[in-house]
Amino acid sequence: MFTKILIANRGEIACRVAATARRMAVRTVAVYSDADAGAKHVAACDEAVHIGGSSPKDSYLRWERIIEAARATGAQAIHPGYGFLSENEEFAQACAAAGLVFIGPPASAIQAMGLKAESKQLMEKAGVPLVPGYHGAGQDAAMLHKEADRIGYPVLIKASAGGGGKGMRAVEKAADFEAALASCKREAINSFGDDAVLIEKYVQRPRHIEIQVFGDTHGNYVWLFERDCSVQRRHQKVLEEAPAPGMTEAMRKQMGDAAVAAARAVNYVGAGTVEFIVEQREGGAMNFFFMEMNTRLQVEHPVTEAITGLDLVEWQLRVASGEPLPLKQDELRIHGHAIEARICAENPDNNFLPATGTLRVYRKPACSSFERSPTRIDDGVREGDAISPFYDSMIAKLIVHGATREEALARMDEALAQTHIVGLNTNVQFLRYVVRSPSFAQANLDTALIPREQAVLFNQEPVGLAVAAAAAVAQALLEEKSQESADPFSRRDGWRSHGLTVRKFEFGFHDETVKAELTYLHDGALTLSVGGTSGPLAFVRNGEAIDLQFAGERVRATVYTRGETDYVFTPRGATQILAIDMLAHAGEAAAEGGRLTAPMPGKVVSFAVKAGDKVSKGQALAVMEAMKMEHTIAAPADGVVAELLFAPGDQVSEGVELLRIAAQ
Repeated sequence: MFTKILIANRGEIACRVAATARRMAVRTVAVYSDADAGAKHVAACDEAVHIGGSSPKDSYLRWERIIEAARATGAQAIHPGYGFLSENEEFAQACAAAGLVFIGPPASAIQAMGLKAESKQLMEKAGVPLVPGYHGAGQDAAMLHKEADRIGYPVLIKASAGGGGKGMRAVEKAADFEAALASCKREAINSFGDDAVLIEKYVQRPRHIEIQVFGDTHGNYVWLFERDCSVQRRHQKVLEEAPAPGMTEAMRKQMGDAAVAAARAVNYVGAGTVEFIVEQREGGAMNFFFMEMNTRLQVEHPVTEAITGLDLVEWQLRVASGEPLPLKQDELRIHGHAIEARICAENPDNNFLPATGTLRVYRKPACSSFERSPTRIDDGVREGDAISPFYDSMIAKLIVHGATREEALARMDEALAQTHIVGLNTNVQFLRYVVRSPSFAQANLDTALIPREQAVLFNQEPVGLAVAAAAAVAQALLEEKSQESADPFSRRDGWRSHGLTVRKFEFGFHDETVKAELTYLHDGALTLSVGGTSGPLAFVRNGEAIDLQFAGERVRATVYTRGETDYVFTPRGATQILAIDMLAHAGEAAAEGGRLTAPMPGKVVSFAVKAGDKVSKGQALAVMEAMKMEHTIAAPADGVVAELLFAPGDQVSEGVELLRIAAQ
C-alpha cells in the first residue's frame, strides 16, 4: 500500500479521498489554486502545494505542475478524483513516465472509451448492446442526414468527444436536421475542439441506468450493481439512486455481465461506470443499450457504497497498489435503498442559472461525512466559504439510506428540510419538490421527469405570507427582548397605562408590498394582521428555532436575519421576506439619512448621481432590485460623491459598498 498520495482535485471529492486515505494511514497532499488557498480540502490533507491561478486552466488542468508537486513531496501515486484530469490519457501517461501510479485505468483504456463513436464500435465487437445508429468516421453533412433518415426519427445528434450534455441535439423530423447538425457541431468544436458527431435513435421514455464495475491488475472483474440516474436537467444528473426501481434479477445480471464485457474489452483497471440507456416498453419490459463508459469514479458513487457497505475509494487504492479485488462477484450483496441529491448553487426557477456568493449560513442535518450512515453529506465547503464562478456549482451531495425506497424517500425529504443555506440561490427546495413529486415518489422514472412534473416543481411558494410574516415578527421581537437591560424603560413589550399599542410593519414578499399591524393587548397577548389574515400570535424560542402559533397554525420556524431580509426555514419549505419595522427604523432613518451599502443580494438598477455631485442627507442615490422589488439607497449625510463602485446591471452581494461619499 502507498504511504503518501497526491489528490489532483478540489472540493468534496478531494475531501472524500483524503478521508479514506486517513483511515488507511496513507498521508495526503492537496493541490490548490489562488481561489482555494483557504479551502476545506487544503485543510483536510497533510500537506498542500500551490499550483497556480484561480481558473482551472491555470491550476487544476496544469498536469505538469501537479506532477512536479507529487515528486517534490514524495507522493507515490496521484488520485485524480473526477472531472479535471481524471479522464485525460496524456496525464495518465505522464504519471507513468514520472514513476508515479495513476489511481485509475491505463491510458489506453481512457483513450479507447474517450470518443463515443470509437468506443461504440469497440462495444459492438464485444457483444455489448448498442442503440441503433451511425458511429462511423464519415462526417459529410448530406451523408449524416441520409443516415438519420435511415435510422428513423426522432434521432439524437451527439458530439463524439462530448459529455455533460454539450454538443447534443434531439431532432424530431428531417426538416430540422440540417440546422440541428450545424448547431451541434459549433458547440462541439467550442467545447471539445472536435466537431465529429454520431447519430442514434432517440429512445422514447428512456431511463439512464449505469453499472459500477471494478477491475484489477490480476484479470479479475466484478460489477457492483446499478444506479438509476434518470432524473436530469439539461442532460445533467440531479438525483441518483441504487438499486434501480423495477429492476429484475435477470436484467440486472444481463446488464452487469455486459458492463464487465465492456471493461474486459479495454483491459480496464480500477473503478469505472458503464452507462446504459434503457428503453421502457408497454407492459414493463425494458431493453438496454450501451451509451458510454466513464473511466473514473462517479459523483454518485456513495449510493453504491451505501447499498453494498463498501468503500470504493479504498478499493481504488488497493487495486492501484497491485492488490487483487477484495471480493468476488458471488460475495456482493444489496442492502436496502440509497438516494443521492446534488445540492447546487443555482436558481431552478431561472432555468437553473448558476449562482455565486458566500455561504453566510450553512446548516446540515445530523449526519456523517464520507462514511456509511443513514444520512451522509459529502462536501468541500464550510460556513463562510465563497462559491466562486471558477468551478462547478455543486455545494454538497446529500446521501440517505433506508431499508426500503419509501424509507429512503422520507429520510431524504427530512434531511433536505434540515439543510439551511443562506447567501446565494440553491436548489434545495426544488429537490424537495422532486422527491415529493408523483412521478418520483411512484418510481415513474425517465429522463423527462422534470419537464413532465414542471407544474409542481417550479415557481412555488411553500411557506406562504402569513407564516413568513409571523416568523419575521417573532424573530424581531425575540431579538429586541435579548437586548433589553434591567432598566424598565428599555423594555419594548408594548405596555401602556391606557389604550393599546399598535406597531406597524411593512413586508416585501415576492413581488408585492404588504403592510401588517401587531397589537399588544393588556394581558400581554399579541394579535397580528397581515395580508388579510388576522389572529393571535404566540411564540417561544426553541434552540435556534421558534415554535410559532398564528391564525390556527402551529409551525417550527428557523429565521436567519441578514440585513433587512429574513430567511425563513420550516418543515414545509423555505422562503424569504423583506422585513421593515417602520416604528423601529423611523429613528434610524432620520438619524442616518440613508445607507451606502446593499441591504441584500441583488442587482443595481440605476444611479441618480455621478462622481463629483454634491448630495444632501436623505437624497436618493441609487436604486437596487432584489426579490423582484426596487429599493432606494439614500445619502446618510451631506457630502460629495467620490466614486461609484458598480454599474447599472451589476449583481452585488449583501453589505457591499455601492458608492463612496466624501465630506464637504
